Amino acid sequence: MPYIIQTNQLTKTISGKNIVSNVSLHVKKGEIYGFLGPNGAGKTSVMKMLTNLWKPTTGSIEIFGETLTPKSYEVLKRMGSILEIPVFYEHLSGRENLRLHCEYMGFYQHGSIEEALDMLGLNDAAGKPVRNYSLGMKERLGIARAILTKPELLILDEPTNGLDPAGMKQVRGLLKTLCTEYDITIMVSSHILSEVENIADTIGVISHGEMKQEISMKEIEQLSLAYLELNVPDVRKAAYVLSDKMGLSNFRIMENGEIRVYDSSVTTQELSKTLILNDVEVVSLGKKTGNLEEYFLKMTADKQA
Repeated sequence: MPYIIQTNQLTKTISGKNIVSNVSLHVKKGEIYGFLGPNGAGKTSVMKMLTNLWKPTTGSIEIFGETLTPKSYEVLKRMGSILEIPVFYEHLSGRENLRLHCEYMGFYQHGSIEEALDMLGLNDAAGKPVRNYSLGMKERLGIARAILTKPELLILDEPTNGLDPAGMKQVRGLLKTLCTEYDITIMVSSHILSEVENIADTIGVISHGEMKQEISMKEIEQLSLAYLELNVPDVRKAAYVLSDKMGLSNFRIMENGEIRVYDSSVTTQELSKTLILNDVEVVSLGKKTGNLEEYFLKMTADKQA
């Protein structure tokens, strides 16, 4: 099969508003697919439809080459997932929660629970009630549960949420191992672009419920991700000049007030001249090179911050 996951014009409407609009995505077998987008972009909504928690308003989903329906029980057995915050029986231990999951899934393989606990570094806490776990420990237990039944496909929504840098590094290494050594296809969303950059083979960028682009990391490495970095005292006035006087739309105002212009057709000389002629003081202006973060910001750039 060409793709493990394929959606066609996937749309979800709630209370008359499209929260996901005509999303077509393609996840290849054996890859790590990074699903990127700002908060509220529609990442979790798409993943809820992929795991049959939500039904699409229109459009279709194919997983393992089969159209996903409300009765796709066998397809779902081949998947593991974490969506939003993992939920457990708080009064039970981590090991008991995993044992219940195996019972629920009809999965019986000697040593699988201990193996999952070991992979996530939870051996010492396995006998403690989950109510005593930190957020990061619950996140790791959620990943342990997701990989417990040796799924062919993992769908993980922000799996490093609540983890410290060491925990994030551990999960990053684990996902690489699962993909390369266990041949598990992984779709992972994250707002931490550096995490995705370090592990993904392909990325899909979604913004305002619409898929902006799917592109391989190799292609991104070959792109010129240069941008103009502009620092001015009056950010609002500068943004007005960029949009209304120069007709630019592909720029972004950063949290520190810096403006990044991603339009490759404009030069530093032209930008500086136009700003000065419109009484905008320029503190600094220069050309910078970027990485996945710059590509992501470029794809989701708006006229206003």
